[in-house]
Amino acid sequence: MTSGSKALRRELVAHRAPAWWREAHLGIFIHWGPYSVPAFAPTDIEIGEVMATGRRDAMSLTPYVEWYQNSIRFPDSPAARHHAEVHHGRPYRDFAGIFAEGLASWEPDAWARDFAAAGARYVVLVTKHHDGFCLWPTSVRNPMREGWSLQRDVVGELSEAVRAAGLRFGVYYSGGLDWTWNAHPIGTVSDLALAQPRGAYIDYATAQVRELIDRYRPSVLWNDISWPSAGRDLWPLLAEYYEKVPEGAVNDRFLPWSPVWELARFRPFARAVDAAATRTAKADHGIIPPKPPVFDYQTPEYTVFPGPRSIPFEMVRGMDSGFGYNAFSPPEAFLQRDDLLASFDDIVAKGGNLLLNVGPRGVDAQIPEIQRERLAWLGERER
Repeated sequence: MTSGSKALRRELVAHRAPAWWREAHLGIFIHWGPYSVPAFAPTDIEIGEVMATGRRDAMSLTPYVEWYQNSIRFPDSPAARHHAEVHHGRPYRDFAGIFAEGLASWEPDAWARDFAAAGARYVVLVTKHHDGFCLWPTSVRNPMREGWSLQRDVVGELSEAVRAAGLRFGVYYSGGLDWTWNAHPIGTVSDLALAQPRGAYIDYATAQVRELIDRYRPSVLWNDISWPSAGRDLWPLLAEYYEKVPEGAVNDRFLPWSPVWELARFRPFARAVDAAATRTAKADHGIIPPKPPVFDYQTPEYTVFPGPRSIPFEMVRGMDSGFGYNAFSPPEAFLQRDDLLASFDDIVAKGGNLLLNVGPRGVDAQIPEIQRERLAWLGERER
């Protein structure tokens, strides 16, 4: 690492989460994409339980609908059986066209009104999940799959609606995984290292994040999984973000690539990593990402810290056991009123925010009533 890179890293490490973010308490996450069309994932298991099984195919059992494309790569998984029975093995890419057609009935202003009425202060939209599908008309060409993006600017329209309602707008971007670039099946944590694209993908991801920053000036830059380049190449991108969005906030999932990850190709190392991940999942009862060198706040997922924290944090979860819309989630799988409000109060008392996910339907761009009801519950406590 050069002296210039070290100095830039020190500058970034010194950055703190802005006051608006620390005082926000409630944010809205939105997972919505082609995976919202099949809208299937198991409903009888939590993500912490999945991670704690120690199985080689653990992630094929995930309750996360947005992992559908990965889950159906495992022939014996619940998702693969569902895909064969209901969709007769049709290519995943077909769901993108259905999703795009469903936008005809989308009302972003109505969404924004519901979020504001719930008491939210910011909204984070998933602009590209692990399937690589982009919710904006990106000018960055994906050589692995042409046309794998919307022509309608969903990101821009929602950002305008959210800001008009008095809320801040943020973007989620899957930097660590893109299955159009690397389709390695992910069953365990060690598989994540093997599934992370490298090579030309680094420039592709960097260009797309830069495009999101330049076009939408997001108040939150929310990366997922990891980042495909070494830190010395990542720091200038984050510095550029802070320069263009002085009150911006960066989450804790920009973990830079390391040559150590290549050891996952060797089974003894992979087994050791997976065993450690299993122990951690059992202890954490969810997911607590490892701390990268640079971040403004932590993002525990489907778990919460036992006591107050000096480091800002944001507890991330859906209203049921996953994020994307799951047409098969029964009413009892959703947070009940008292549990939701008690969880929110607990998180705020410990110094954190709740980033509560909304999963709209993929076929008609509507937020299901059972989810809107829970937004209303949060809004009632504001009055």
